[in-house]
Amino acid sequence: MQDLLTVLLALAAGGGLLLWVTQASRRRAEEARQAELAPVRQLVFEDVTALGTELQDLDAEMLGHTLDAGANADYQRALDAYEAAKAAGEAITSPSEVEDVTRIIEDGRYAVACVQARVHGEPLPTRRPPCFFDPRHGLSTADVPFTPSGGARREVPACALDAERVLAGAEPDSRQVMVGTRRVPYWQGGRAYQPYAQGYYGGFTPMDWMFAGLLFSGMGGFDALGGIGEGLGEGLGGIGEGFGDLFDF
Repeated sequence: MQDLLTVLLALAAGGGLLLWVTQASRRRAEEARQAELAPVRQLVFEDVTALGTELQDLDAEMLGHTLDAGANADYQRALDAYEAAKAAGEAITSPSEVEDVTRIIEDGRYAVACVQARVHGEPLPTRRPPCFFDPRHGLSTADVPFTPSGGARREVPACALDAERVLAGAEPDSRQVMVGTRRVPYWQGGRAYQPYAQGYYGGFTPMDWMFAGLLFSGMGGFDALGGIGEGLGEGLGGIGEGFGDLFDF
C-alpha cells in the first residue's frame, strides 16, 4: 500500500512538474515571438511614416496645379493606402502579417508617383519594384549588378541614386536594422524580415532568386526558440531526476 501511495505521489509530482515546464515553455515562446516581432514592427512603422511624409510633400508640390480626374483618383488611392497601411501596421501580431502592410505601402507609393506624373504632364511611370537597398527610396529606375558581402552576384532593382553608386563601385544607401548589437542590411536581419520583403517585391520578381543566400541567412528570433528547446530539455531532465529520487527507497 505504501509503495502504491509512493507511486501515485510520484506521478502527481511528475504531472505538476510537466505542467510547469509546459507553461514555462509557452512563456518563453511568447517572449521569443515578441522579441522577433518588435524590430520588424518598428521597421514597418518607419515605412508608414515615410509614406505619410511623401504625401505631405505631394500636397506642397500640387499647390497651384489643377488635378484632373485621373490625378484625383490616384491621389485618393495614395491617401487610402496610407490609412490602410497605418491601420494594418497597428494590428500586426506576427511577422507574417507584415507582408500585407508593405504591399499596401508599395501600392500607395506608386499612386504618389502617378499623381506627380499627371500633374507635370509626364507619362505614367512603369510599375517597377521599389529600390532593393531601401524601399523608402521609391520606385526603382534600373536593375543593377550587386554582389553583397558573402553572397553571389545578382541583378537587383535600384533607385537612380543607388544605381549610380553601385555602378561607380560605391556602397549603396542600404536600409539598416539592429541584430543584437550590430547594424546590418535588412536582408541579413533573419527570417522575420522575409514577409517585409515579400510584400514589396513578391509581385515583381522571384524572391528566392533576388534574396538567395541573404534573407534566410540570419537567425533572428530563432536563437531564442533554440533556448526554449534547451529549457524544455532541462525541465524534462528535472522530471526524470525527481522520479529517481522518489523511487530511491
